[in-house]
Amino acid sequence: MSATSIRAIVLVCLFGAVVLAVEVLVRWFASSRAGDKAINLRLQMIGRGRSHGEAMNLLRRTESAIPQGLPPIIDGWARKLERTLMQAQVTMATPRLMLIVLVAPLVVFFLLILSMAASDMGISFGRILICMAFSAGIAGFLPLMVLNWKANKNRKKIQDQFPIALDVFVRGLRAGHPIAAALDLLTVEMPDPIGSQFGIAVDEVTYGAELRDSLQSMAERWDLDDMRMFVVSLSVQSETGGNLAEILENLSKVIRDRQSMMMKVRALSSEGRMTAVMLTVLPVFTFVMLFLFNSSFFLDVANDPWFVPGFTFLFVLYLIGYFTIRKMVDLKV
Repeated sequence: MSATSIRAIVLVCLFGAVVLAVEVLVRWFASSRAGDKAINLRLQMIGRGRSHGEAMNLLRRTESAIPQGLPPIIDGWARKLERTLMQAQVTMATPRLMLIVLVAPLVVFFLLILSMAASDMGISFGRILICMAFSAGIAGFLPLMVLNWKANKNRKKIQDQFPIALDVFVRGLRAGHPIAAALDLLTVEMPDPIGSQFGIAVDEVTYGAELRDSLQSMAERWDLDDMRMFVVSLSVQSETGGNLAEILENLSKVIRDRQSMMMKVRALSSEGRMTAVMLTVLPVFTFVMLFLFNSSFFLDVANDPWFVPGFTFLFVLYLIGYFTIRKMVDLKV
């Protein structure tokens, strides 16, 4: 057999191997995506084998009960954190998550102290303070900031989705579906986060709760006036009668007009909101990155007598600026 024939056979075999490998990769990708075809997180959890009750409890976060008897300030922070985790669609229990958030900075702090001791670097109060600040920033503050960003993103998304959900609900009513069936239509037609939230309400009704109470709980969890108006419309219609489809269609128009006004306000305040974001994130991000890539920039001056009061004063100024700017850009429409 000539060298040309051998080369041709090798090329054909190589081509066949590449085609086979590509086909295997495509099939693996398609099969892996098949389990994620569910339109929202609730349906994905049910598709993975969880019951409706388990999915409802995880998304509603009823297993993460806040202990009773906490001081008012701590209780308020705990409830705010619980709502943030629910809006961010975190399914991990709050005690476990808080344990991770509290332990991670301690682990980073002790690793820094051990590395300083291993490198024969002197340990002083200033260096301990700067290591504590770095540990709290990278393992505590930044993860909580990401959770808060995700919660705000989902909250804005559910505001944008709500008029569309009302339109789907109205079309279901006009097609002859009862209210419960029209709501169940939203659980399979709407993506996250509003699809999962209506799914929680439908599951609560299935387990014996009143429809009005379930929808009111959903409105309170997300603290949205649009949902409260929806609940009031259903309550008034159930007591006095009337064309519910027409009522909700008018409500959808009112919500869209209100959102249009809110978008104008957001456009006019975009500069201030972006300034608030930059002034909040940039100092922490700069400090963490500088400490990671050039830790001697801080550690070499940490032994100076003025370092501790100066660093503490800067931290206090940062907190004052954070709360002041946040209050300035928190516009109510």
